[in-house]
Amino acid sequence: MTIPSPLGAPAGAHSAALAADMLDMGARGQAASRALAAASREARSKALLSMSETLLKHHSNLASANARDMEAARARGLSAAMLDRLELTRNRITAMAKGVADIAALPDPCGDVIAEWTRPNGLLIQRVRGPIGVIGIIYESRPNVTADAGAICVRSGNAAILRGGSESLHSSRAIAEALREGLRVAGLPEDAIQLVQTADRAAVGHMLAGLGGKLDILVPRGGRSLVERVQAEARVPVIGHLEGLCHTFIHEAADPDMAVAIAVNAKMRRVGICGAMETLLIDSKGLERLLPPIARALEAAGCELRGDERARSVHPMTPAVEADWSTEHLAPILSVAVVDGVDGAMRHIARYGSQHTDAIVTENPEIAELFLSTVDSAIVLHNASTQFADGGEFGMGAEIGIATSRIHARGPVGAEQLTIFKYVVRGRGQTRP
Repeated sequence: MTIPSPLGAPAGAHSAALAADMLDMGARGQAASRALAAASREARSKALLSMSETLLKHHSNLASANARDMEAARARGLSAAMLDRLELTRNRITAMAKGVADIAALPDPCGDVIAEWTRPNGLLIQRVRGPIGVIGIIYESRPNVTADAGAICVRSGNAAILRGGSESLHSSRAIAEALREGLRVAGLPEDAIQLVQTADRAAVGHMLAGLGGKLDILVPRGGRSLVERVQAEARVPVIGHLEGLCHTFIHEAADPDMAVAIAVNAKMRRVGICGAMETLLIDSKGLERLLPPIARALEAAGCELRGDERARSVHPMTPAVEADWSTEHLAPILSVAVVDGVDGAMRHIARYGSQHTDAIVTENPEIAELFLSTVDSAIVLHNASTQFADGGEFGMGAEIGIATSRIHARGPVGAEQLTIFKYVVRGRGQTRP
């Protein structure tokens, strides 16, 4: 599992060694994935509980490793927000272990019969869920993703090859070793979870190339530059989203109090997540009645408003520029546009949205259904905050991201979304005429 450090080795030699080690990780991951898929649901659940226990058992190791990362991060001058993402407190380590145990309690999707029918010739045909195989996950900053991603892959019967951020390398190593010990104690192959041990960015390139055909799918979790690179360069399928340009449309028939509560929550509950509202759309027919109380409540919560000309005509705010409509602020900044009815709202979303999460607030059920059926986003909501764009809030347990692609998984990506299906056909000697 250990990839040599580049220090002290000639550039060409290191490059060749890294390529060989990455290919070896792919081969070992593929072998582990087959063993994991063949294991029973009970065996995978037992392994997850064992992984949770080893995280708690090695609490001091995790804390020491994280202290090294924190010291280096402070020396590099990382921001307070980045330091907070990186830090593993005692409570966070306990919560991380509990999260793995919670994943053990989730339904195991492998082996589920999705559909079943019998043909006139007597053939019984079933569509059955099974693992994808080897999943590569590339992520930044948060070391707890190592545990979350590894555990959800085990729950779905997949092997995981993880590549975390360089700033969290020591923490992620300690977490991965604890998870591997848990797998080993439970009698499953420890190579079901492998962590890339080098900060060399060339390792990402090898993952994008597919590790000699051994990597089946990639999941990027991080900033725009990371996701853009993965989506542009990957030679294997990618599950992920580029950004969350989420909208909330306040229709003329919205309940005013509900509109205020939803708008404030959608933007200000947590401004840095992908489900945070970035643009508020106000129906022109309800403009003077609906926008002022919403704007006052958002400003009272600390939000800067950037509005178009019609929005500014009823409430003072910073003039919006064209770039605001396509910017994921991830900050207490909100773009505000006035649109003409639901058709205007849907045109704005189609032009500027990222097909992530969009909501409508209205008491008109026909308008709501038109919005829900027409807006082409992974998640659409009626009379609810966009901050519900989360696998846990959907009752799916853990997730490794929100997918906006049009193939395979869309929306929250949990254990079920990390499976594929095959057709199982049972006969009694039938031959085709």
